[in-house]
Amino acid sequence: MRLETRAPAKINVCLFLGPVREDGRHELVTVMQSVSLTDKLRLEPGGDGGDEVRCPGVDGDNLVDDAIARFRLATGWDGDPVRISVKKRIPVAGGMAGGSADAGAALRLLARASGHEDREVLLAIAAGLGADVPAQVRPGRVLATGAGERIERVPGVARYGVLVVPSATPLRTPDVFREADRLGLPRDAAGLEAALAAVRAALPDLPDELCVNELQPAACSLRPDVEATLEAVGAAGADVAMVSGSGPTVLGLFRDRAAARAAAPAFPHARVARPVGPHHGEVLSS
Repeated sequence: MRLETRAPAKINVCLFLGPVREDGRHELVTVMQSVSLTDKLRLEPGGDGGDEVRCPGVDGDNLVDDAIARFRLATGWDGDPVRISVKKRIPVAGGMAGGSADAGAALRLLARASGHEDREVLLAIAAGLGADVPAQVRPGRVLATGAGERIERVPGVARYGVLVVPSATPLRTPDVFREADRLGLPRDAAGLEAALAAVRAALPDLPDELCVNELQPAACSLRPDVEATLEAVGAAGADVAMVSGSGPTVLGLFRDRAAARAAAPAFPHARVARPVGPHHGEVLSS
């Protein structure tokens, strides 16, 4: 059996930062939207040495290794070893949840290969892998709360062309959250509840004033050059210029998708993506 699927990157159309929980994670309110910038994953029979993950360009273990191990443990599946190959296009450590997207895609592949396709089980496994992973099990648009593990589907897709401007130097997510704490950026519980109420009232499509990333000052503090990129993307006509997740990738959200394409040549290595829905995570036989 050979199966393939795409792993769409995500953008945070908004990200409001709340207090630290007992488990060390921050409470969040965020709208996540999958976009057409994707990794590609293939599952095929493995060798005699057990399950294997191949991901050229990424050193060491990744979330796909963990996804396979946790899937087998949670479902009791003892099928033959599998090999999952990952073809990367999403920037690594760029704030677009590439690792989480790959883990979500791997769970879809494993579910189809094993016949264990209970969505609640997959979501429980995903939550154990990381806060961004549950939203990536089924691509599309979600409102995420908690540390990102509590998700509510939001109909449709965001109405933007998305200019993606990557950075040559990545940022580690834990470092950005620590810097946010040092800067005193997190809201208190009441402030986060107010943000949630404002987002709920505005959905499905947020006005520009709610397209805010409250991790952005921390990312810019660690990487001051990001400020210049934000300014340049805004000057290129973006309706919203913002850091993607924990950064350092910068996004330009353009209500006119043609304007996003026109702006791209001014930024080396930039790509233009569009919001996508669940069909972008279909599992296909090859």
